[in-house]
Amino acid sequence: MLIERHVKLFKNGRNQAVRIPREFELPGEDAVMRKEGDRLIIEPAPGKSLLTLLSTLQALEEDFASITDLPLDDVGL
Repeated sequence: MLIERHVKLFKNGRNQAVRIPREFELPGEDAVMRKEGDRLIIEPAPGKSLLTLLSTLQALEEDFASITDLPLDDVGL
C-alpha cells in the first residue's frame, strides 16, 4: 500500500527543509538522505556498531602494570 501526501518546502537559513508528517515519522534522531535521479530518499540511520563507537574514543595514555604468566593447572578430560 503506497501512502502519499503533499508537503510544503520551506527555507531554514540557507537550507531547504520539509516537515515530515507524523505518519512518515522515522525512529531515532539521525537519518541518511540520498538522491536517485529526481527523487530524494530518506531512511533511518543504521545503528552504530560497538566497533564504530570504540573507534571514536581517544587512546589511553596510561601505562598499565605488566601481567605475569601464571602456571597452568592440569585439566583431566
